[in-house]
Amino acid sequence: MATPSIFYAGEPEQYAKTVLMPGDPMRAKFIAETYLENFEQISNIRGIPVYTGTYKGKRLTVTASGMGCPSMGIYSHDLYEYLGVESIIRVGTAGGIHPDLDVRDIVIGQASCTTSNFDNQFRLPGRFAPIADFGLLKAAVEQAEKMNLTYKVGNLFCADYFYDDAQSVADWQKVGVLAVEMESAALYTNAARFGKKALCIATVSDCPLVGKFSTPEECERDFTNMMVLALEIAQ
Repeated sequence: MATPSIFYAGEPEQYAKTVLMPGDPMRAKFIAETYLENFEQISNIRGIPVYTGTYKGKRLTVTASGMGCPSMGIYSHDLYEYLGVESIIRVGTAGGIHPDLDVRDIVIGQASCTTSNFDNQFRLPGRFAPIADFGLLKAAVEQAEKMNLTYKVGNLFCADYFYDDAQSVADWQKVGVLAVEMESAALYTNAARFGKKALCIATVSDCPLVGKFSTPEECERDFTNMMVLALEIAQ
């Protein structure tokens, strides 16, 4: 029986139980070509390629989420609900907010503050607090220590906008938020909704409050530490 998803081709058995999910389709391609053995492309609908292969004997799928909660909400929903995926590890970029963070540092998202209305669909009598899976979080911290990485664990700010006209990012710094990105809240919320696992690992690509920025090419191909970190903890 064909999957009800209109965003993915293939059958559930072609998808691994763990998915690595960058935002950028080209980063997904880079991860597959660089790290996976015997991989095959199993879907490419709307320019979102999906690759399944093995890493050190572990079967993994790599695909992209696109940008923002609406896009992440769609793709993670279908992976969890229709394609048998149990864990999604986001490997993305983020803007460093915390003063101790620098470009190329790694942020492991324990939870996600957000301006998104993604959780409104559940008609909860309050605001939902999206959090990471503790097992994945613990494994990521232990692996980061083994790799001697520079990292921080804590709150992310998941924004519904990229260009911050009000320059409100500084306000999130006041309450200890580490970095800003655009997908973690939808990913963590969908994982909770479907009883699955999720973790967001991000490399700091820029520090907007102090004017440090990476190039698009660096964002696509050079932030390999977080890729290896995610690959190593994938179950």
